[in-house]
Amino acid sequence: MEMCAADGRERTRTASLLREPVHDKDTKESLGAQNDKEPGWRKLLAYVGPGFLVSLAYLDPGNLETDLQAGSSHKYELLWVILVGLVFALIIQSLAANLGVTTGKHLAEICKIEYPKYVKFCLWLLAELAVIAADIPEVIGTAFALNILFHIPVWTGVLITGLSTLLLLGLQRYGVRKLELLVSLLVFVMAACYFGEMSYVKPPATEVIKGLFVPKLKGNGATGDAIALVGALVMPHNLFLHSALVLSRKTPQSTRGINCACRYFLLESGFALFVALLINIAVISVSGTVCHSSNLTPENIDQCSDLTLNSASFLLKNVLGKSSSTIYAIALLASGQSSTITGTYAGQFIMQGFLDIKMRKWLRNLMTRSIAIVPSLIVSIIGGSAGAGRLIIIASMVLSFELPFALIPLLKFSSSKIKMGPHKNSIYIITISWILGALIIGINIYYLSTGFIDWIIHNSLPKVANVFIGIIVFPLMAIYILSVLYLTFRKDTAVTFTDASEIEKGMHNRSTEVVPYREDLADIPFPE
Repeated sequence: MEMCAADGRERTRTASLLREPVHDKDTKESLGAQNDKEPGWRKLLAYVGPGFLVSLAYLDPGNLETDLQAGSSHKYELLWVILVGLVFALIIQSLAANLGVTTGKHLAEICKIEYPKYVKFCLWLLAELAVIAADIPEVIGTAFALNILFHIPVWTGVLITGLSTLLLLGLQRYGVRKLELLVSLLVFVMAACYFGEMSYVKPPATEVIKGLFVPKLKGNGATGDAIALVGALVMPHNLFLHSALVLSRKTPQSTRGINCACRYFLLESGFALFVALLINIAVISVSGTVCHSSNLTPENIDQCSDLTLNSASFLLKNVLGKSSSTIYAIALLASGQSSTITGTYAGQFIMQGFLDIKMRKWLRNLMTRSIAIVPSLIVSIIGGSAGAGRLIIIASMVLSFELPFALIPLLKFSSSKIKMGPHKNSIYIITISWILGALIIGINIYYLSTGFIDWIIHNSLPKVANVFIGIIVFPLMAIYILSVLYLTFRKDTAVTFTDASEIEKGMHNRSTEVVPYREDLADIPFPE
C-alpha cells in the first residue's frame, strides 16, 4: 500500500493537480515525497465507499429469503453456492470497478457507445427490469416487517411501502451519510442476532465446512433454489452501479495510479463481501440447524415447511426471547431500505448511461417502486404471505436469468483492456470469469428448458392450451439463447480501453479525456 500511496487519491491540497498538467519534474518528486509520508491505510480510506454501498444489496430481503429457504429445505448442502456466488461476485464487481477507473465511463455509457440502437434499447429495458426485480423483495420484505410490527395485512403493507420513498427523502434532509450509517447499523444488528443464534444452536462445524466445499444438488427443488441463491447474490444492476460509483473518486492519470486505485477498490470490495459472506452463511446455518432439529414443536415444523421472511423470527427466540419478532422486524425493515439506496442509484446510472436522461432521486425511486408494487400487491392479495414469499424467489430467479445481459458486455469490455490497457495480468481473472459465467448461463438455460418441458408434460391444462403456451414460450427461449450468443460472439467496434503507453505520454501533456474526474458523479454521498 505504501508504494501505491504516491499515486493515490489526492485530497484538498492536490485536487487541482489532478486536472492540470504537471510539467515540472521537481514538483512531481516533491508531491510524491509528501504523499509517501501518508500511511497506506489513509489512502485506502479515500477509496472506501463504493464497495460497501454495493455490498448492501447482498443483505437485502431477497438474500435473506433465499438463504432461509435454502437452509430449511436443504440444510447446509447449498452453502457452496453462497461461497462460489460471492467469490464470483467479488471478481466481476472488481472488473466493473476497474472498467470505470480505466475508461472514465461506467458500463451503461460504454454499452451506449458500443451497441446498435435497438440492441442498447433492449439492454436498457432488461437493466430496468433487473432493478424492478430487485425492488420486489424490498417491497415484500418491508410489508412483512410492517405486518410483524403492527399486525396489518401484507397487501396493505405493500401499499404503504410506496410511501417509504417519501420517508427516505425526508430522512435525507438530516444527511445521507447519517441515514446510511443508521441503515447499516440496523442491518448488522440483525447479523449479530444470527451470529448469536448460531453460537447457541451450534451447527456441526464439519457439516458446515462440507457444505461450503463439497458441491451438491440433491433433493426436490435444489437446482431452482441454487439458481435463486445465485440470482440474489450476483445482481445485474450491481455491475452498472459499481462501475459508476468509482467515478466519484479522483484517480491519478498514470498507469501506476490507475492500478493502485483498482487495487484499493478490490481490497474494499473484498472486505465488504467477506462480511456479506459470513452473514449469509450464518443465516443458512441457523435455518438449517433449527429446522432440522429433533425437538421442534408442531407449530415450528409447519413454519419450517414453508419458511418465509414473515415467519422466520422464531429462529431467533433462543437469543432474543419474546422481543425476537420486534427486533427482527426492525432489522428486516432496515434491510429493505438499504436496497432502496442501491436500487435508486443503479436506476439513475442506467437511465443516464443508456438514454442520457437524468431524474431526481426521489422521482426515480418512486417510479421503480410503483412498478414493483403491482405484482407484489396482486400476489399478496391472492396468495397471502406464502405467495409473497414465493414471489421473492421468482424475482431472484429473474435476476439470475438477466445476469448474462450485463455480465457478457462487462467481460468483453474488460477483455479488450487486457490487450492494451494497464491490466495485462488480469487475463487469468477474466478467464475464470468467463468460465463461471458460462457455467451459470448454461445452468440457467438447462433449468429453464427442462423445467418448462416438464411442466408442459405434467400439467392438467387442455392440450390446446399447452400448444398455445408452447408456441409463445419456445420462440422466447430461442430468442434468449440467440441473444446471449450474439452478445458473446459479436465483435466490438468501439474503443473501450486506454493504451498504457499513451497514458504515460499524457503525463507530459495531460488531457481530461484520460480517466477524467466525473463532476456529474461527485455528489454521490459516501462516508469519508
